[in-house]
Amino acid sequence: MRQQRTNRSDTRKAISLLLKKVSFSQTAIGICEEEANALNEKFLLRVLEAEIANREETRRARLLREAAFPVYKTLEIYEDGSWTLPPLVSRKDLESCSFVIEKKNLVLYGPVGTGKTHLAIALGIRSCELGFRVKFFTAAQLVVLLSEALAAGTLEKLLRSILKAELLIIDEWGYVVASRNKFLISGIFSR
Repeated sequence: MRQQRTNRSDTRKAISLLLKKVSFSQTAIGICEEEANALNEKFLLRVLEAEIANREETRRARLLREAAFPVYKTLEIYEDGSWTLPPLVSRKDLESCSFVIEKKNLVLYGPVGTGKTHLAIALGIRSCELGFRVKFFTAAQLVVLLSEALAAGTLEKLLRSILKAELLIIDEWGYVVASRNKFLISGIFSR
């Protein structure tokens, strides 16, 4: 009997946490705690777990869509150990996206065809999977967007949208032609 009470107590605690996570009021939580029997609690727990899982999956899908990656790439291609990192950077640091949490810049450079874009996209996708807001642009795309927004008088709105991202990926820096509007990109980094 004691084991059954412990399991029920654990179930009630889990339900209470999940109800808070899905933003139920304290009144609703109280009703569940006072009136539910063991069978109701098991059912409610399954429903809440399914709802939380669905919300998390929906959020990840939205983050991936809003990031605007041109293709889907993952880090699995790098598992063979054929790539090297600078001594101060570990694979674990990259996979955990700790650089996003710590607000550190990550610059990928090297000759054409070495996988910089693949790695940038894969890290961006991993960041989305971890719940971070990401934006992906080529440098040329970003310059065009900023120039058009400046001309249309919507620059501040565009900048607010871009700066909501916790990770901003700008690819293909070497292909940007300098223009009189080049100050726009530097403005993003100064914020």
